[in-house]
Amino acid sequence: MRNSFISPGIHVWAFFCDVETIVLAILVRLMQNADILSKLNINKNMASKNYITGLFGTSPVAPIQEHMALVDECVSKLVDLFEFMSKGDTESVEKVYHQIAELEQDADDKKHFLREHLPTGLFMPIARQDLLDALRVQDLLANRARDIAGIVVGRQLKFPEQASKRAIELVRATVETCHQALKVVNELDELVETGFRGHAVHVVEDMLTELDNLESATDRIQVDLRADLFAVEKELYAVDVMFMYRIIESIADIADDAERVGRRFQLMLAK
Repeated sequence: MRNSFISPGIHVWAFFCDVETIVLAILVRLMQNADILSKLNINKNMASKNYITGLFGTSPVAPIQEHMALVDECVSKLVDLFEFMSKGDTESVEKVYHQIAELEQDADDKKHFLREHLPTGLFMPIARQDLLDALRVQDLLANRARDIAGIVVGRQLKFPEQASKRAIELVRATVETCHQALKVVNELDELVETGFRGHAVHVVEDMLTELDNLESATDRIQVDLRADLFAVEKELYAVDVMFMYRIIESIADIADDAERVGRRFQLMLAK
């Protein structure tokens, strides 16, 4: 049986309207029918707000940006870690490790919260799975930073002098790459507002190009660092050398993952 509060006219022009317009039109008709709303004992404004929120979902952009800001802060601490390591200041190295671990835990907590509370509205501006994929990649950056710090503290590592300078250079370049990824993520709200069109898209595309360039720079530094370490590795304890190479690889992975964060949002632009 046809519901009394939906007029026959709606069925006529429904074919010529998109889904959102149809839903909103029905909602307006519901709100206008005071008898039905009073029978359901629903406040008009509350019904409208709750229905629209459930249908379209609250914006997930700000929480994703907050998570990436935590990740960026966590990765940035690696600069202090490597500078203190080069000076042999083990006490300060351990202090920075705890700072990194705390930031990584904060990012992890926010990740779990987002996974549980990410909106599932029918008309969300960004697909929920796309956001979850981006969140997963973002979280990898903080995880790797904590792993690196843990190895440095656990093994009480110290790179040889020339390799140490190059390692700091690599970490700084990697942090710059992470900063750039954060800039891309922070443009997401502008992209959503403009419907992934217009000037905002060109701005983000330029940012992504710069992100690629920064990541490529870390690749070049990594090659030089490996060469520096190879030149003196026979003079070092073999197990320590193995962990040094592992750290180099993990730092490079952070830069790669930072680029992947940007590429995740580039895929959203293409949809």
